[in-house]
Amino acid sequence: MSNDVQDLAEQAGRSQTLEFLARFGYAGSGLVHLLIAWIAGQVALGSSSGEADEAGALEQLGGSPGGAVLLWVCVAGFAALAVWHLIEAVVPHHSPTREQLVDRGKSVGKGIVFGALGWTALQVVTGSGADSGETTTEATATLMSAPAGRFLVGAIGLVVLAVGAYHVYKGVSKKFVQDLQGTGQREVTRAVEVLGVTGYVAKGAALGVMGGLIGVAALQADPDQPTGLDAALKTLSDQPLGGVMLLLVAIGLAAYGLYSFARARYASM
Repeated sequence: MSNDVQDLAEQAGRSQTLEFLARFGYAGSGLVHLLIAWIAGQVALGSSSGEADEAGALEQLGGSPGGAVLLWVCVAGFAALAVWHLIEAVVPHHSPTREQLVDRGKSVGKGIVFGALGWTALQVVTGSGADSGETTTEATATLMSAPAGRFLVGAIGLVVLAVGAYHVYKGVSKKFVQDLQGTGQREVTRAVEVLGVTGYVAKGAALGVMGGLIGVAALQADPDQPTGLDAALKTLSDQPLGGVMLLLVAIGLAAYGLYSFARARYASM
């Protein structure tokens, strides 16, 4: 049975249609990050109290002309990209190395992230409503009520912090270049490098604050502690010079969005 699943995964992984839709997923991610950056920039300048997270960005997209069509494209793209990453985790490797096993784990994580993003986009376009901030807080509260719940929430906070740190490392070390066809087929331009470095560092910083909020919720046993991306960015804005810091993060998230468009074109798939 496992061999049959792996064979099907290999066949799906060779599908040009799936690859085409998955590239739309990267483009959709770029659009979402640009909208998050726009909302965060407005919050930094004191001209908006909108939700600076994926749900807020998708809702803003849905309210624009042609937004419903774009949302459906995002749903398809995110779903295809989730399937693509899960296929990467399933496709067999003969005597996989430790690095390949780590890459499989990353692929599973990316598949879950893009699957959740696709679900959020589907909720918005169908009018079911989506508030990722509330959903994150509810998930934290549910975990907190479970046995050893505080430790589980604390562990998740540490994982998010680690992911944020890895984003910063990936940006500073330019490891993201390995994700592009520029490693052999085409040289990555200086502009794409700058966008990638800036974008990964900014996203890592935002995830770091988010992980810190989850950790605080665990330490204080506070199930009502806001722990989503919107809460992280607005917590940043409440600090000394917070408006300036949030504006810099917003610029960085916009850079990540533009980098994602380049990745949609040149990603190694």
